[in-house]
Amino acid sequence: MATPLSSDQPATYTIRVAGRVSPRWADWFDGFTLTGDSEGTTTLIGLVTDQAQLHGLLAKFGDLGLALVSVEVGQPLGTTTISSMPSSMV
Repeated sequence: MATPLSSDQPATYTIRVAGRVSPRWADWFDGFTLTGDSEGTTTLIGLVTDQAQLHGLLAKFGDLGLALVSVEVGQPLGTTTISSMPSSMV
């Protein structure tokens, strides 16, 4: 059974947005790797330390006018389970 995430448990997140995020915005997404794909979306992968940081990150997408396609949380640091959250729950 997967262990629920606490609000202050660091984990790696994979966030996919519609459209291309220019490399010039990489500083906005401190520590995240930005990758464009052939479907016209951008995938960002990086460590989120707590829910406050996640909410701030998601707000940045809104500031840029980018629509979320999906948000997935990988295994929290120090655990061995993997969970995901459909974009419909964001």
